[in-house]
Amino acid sequence: MFEIEENLYKKKFKNIVGLDEVGRGPLAGNVVACAVIMPLDEKFRIVGIQDSKKLTAKKREYLVEKIKEVAIDYAICESSVEEIDSINILNATKKAMLQCLQNLKVAPDYLLIDGNFLLQTDIPQECVVRGDSRSYSIAAASILAKVYRDNQMQEIAKLYPEYSFEKHKGYGTRIHIEAIKKYGLCKIHRKTFTKKILDNLEKIKR
Repeated sequence: MFEIEENLYKKKFKNIVGLDEVGRGPLAGNVVACAVIMPLDEKFRIVGIQDSKKLTAKKREYLVEKIKEVAIDYAICESSVEEIDSINILNATKKAMLQCLQNLKVAPDYLLIDGNFLLQTDIPQECVVRGDSRSYSIAAASILAKVYRDNQMQEIAKLYPEYSFEKHKGYGTRIHIEAIKKYGLCKIHRKTFTKKILDNLEKIKR
């Protein structure tokens, strides 16, 4: 988990930013991005940091507090459902990531981006496929973003209890799709992601 960062550190890069997002796949809710600069000094390293999807909710909550305690800097930003429908999910993700970089107080000198795309910035960067399983910094960003978005969806669930957002966080589970078929879309549904479901429902009605 430290190899990529350690190699960059040897090349004199110090403020190495891990960038990740949560929420590219759901049918509802914002996409959330996080940028974090973690110290590489062994005495500040946190045991247990890995891909947020492989951790329990309780473990993620614990690690979030630890990450916030030791992080040199971090920022969490999001793109709205309206932006996702307007500019597509990839561009909305990039927009949120770039906003994170603007919100950092410490100037980054290298970016590690989870996935297979780069950002329009002059900062040196590289994309890391499955980065949340290979990079300590990206994994930390994935945990911060995941907990932030999950908590956000828990609050939204109180406004729209019929969709059970607290259970599936907006992803296309059976219970979620059945709720859409029964109640239609609510304000936080992505129209571009749910079009196929609604089109199929319309065919059935015919």
